[in-house]
This record gives sequence, C-alpha cells and structure tokens, in this order.
Amino acid sequence: MDVVVEVLQNLGISKEHYPLFALPVIGALIGWMTNYVAVKMLFHPKRPIPLVLFTLHGVFPKRQKALAQKLGSLVSSELFSVEEVSAHLREKAQSEEILGVVSDHIEHIIRHKLPEVVPMVAMVLTDDLVRTVKSAFVVELKDFVSRMTDTLSESLQEELDIHKIVEEKVMNFSSDKLEEILNAIMRREFRFIELVGAVLGFLIGVGQMWYLLVL
Repeated sequence: MDVVVEVLQNLGISKEHYPLFALPVIGALIGWMTNYVAVKMLFHPKRPIPLVLFTLHGVFPKRQKALAQKLGSLVSSELFSVEEVSAHLREKAQSEEILGVVSDHIEHIIRHKLPEVVPMVAMVLTDDLVRTVKSAFVVELKDFVSRMTDTLSESLQEELDIHKIVEEKVMNFSSDKLEEILNAIMRREFRFIELVGAVLGFLIGVGQMWYLLVL
C-alpha cells in the first residue's frame, strides 16, 4: 500500500484524488456482476415470479416450448431426415459387404444345415451344386432385400416424425436438465461474457477516473 501511495505521489496526484483510483475496480466488479446476473437469468428463476410491473422468469424456461419447436424444425430439415436414413439403409442393404455375408450364410446352410434335415442331400451335394443353388438364392434374395428396404423406407417416412420426436424430447426436459445441457455446451462462452463485462466496466472506470483527474 505504501508503495502505491509513493507512486501516486511521484506522479503528482494529491491525496484527495486517491479514491478515484477505486473507480476502475468498482467498474470491473459492476460489469462482471451485471453480466453474471444476466447469464443466470437465462435459466433462473425457473418458475415465473409476478412483480408489480412485470413477471420475472428465466429466458429458457419461459421459451422452452418455442425452443423445442425451433430445434425440432432445425434437426428435421437441416441436420437429420428420414429420407437420408432411408437412402443409407437402401445403399447398405444392397452393398457387396452385406450380400457377401448373406451369401456365406446361405452356403453354410446348404452345406451343413440342409443335410441334417434331409440326409439324402449329402449324397448329391457337390461344390458345383452348392455354387449353383447359392447363386440362385442370392439373386432372389437381392431382389427381395431391395423390395423389403423400399417398403421399410416408406414405412419410416410415414411413421417417423423427427420434428415431433425432437420437440417432445426438449419439452420433456426439466429446467435443471436444460440448464445442464446448455452449460455443458456454452460454459466457456458464458464465462467470456462475464469477463467482457468486467473488462468494459474497468475501462469505463478508467475513463471516469481520467475525466475527474483532468477536470
């Protein structure tokens, strides 16, 4: 403290002006507190509190329904759609990878399961016959899988409403859960907002101090 006083004296600042140097600190505290309260009011109070001229209610709890509707619309139109899932399902179901797995399974059934059911088959079961039967099954199965995925895709498009699912999920979030999710996503941004308030308050305090000292 004595060192600070000595520095101020060396700068030619009189004692009556010393309290002015508290203005930047006070400004920083006010700026930080203001933004801190503003961030908290995004989530609190969770239930509306009627006051004389207005009702105090956290932004997100108050607008949760609108947020749910907007998120539902955004997810279903921009991020995730049943049409994309259906297209991927068709592509995957008819891929060489899946058909290879199916082909191997059919061969296993022909070579090992069929003789167990019909023992006489083992007497005529050659490699050529296995390949012929397997190829016939794979061709038929490929056509069946194509038709099945088309039917499944149409059913998904008719029954799966992404917009409605997202909207209901967000609407069913408790206020605490919603606050937890948003804080997990935006914690750094909220801290930055508080810091900006402190910095701006400090600069305003410096400006006030300079003006009063010059005046």
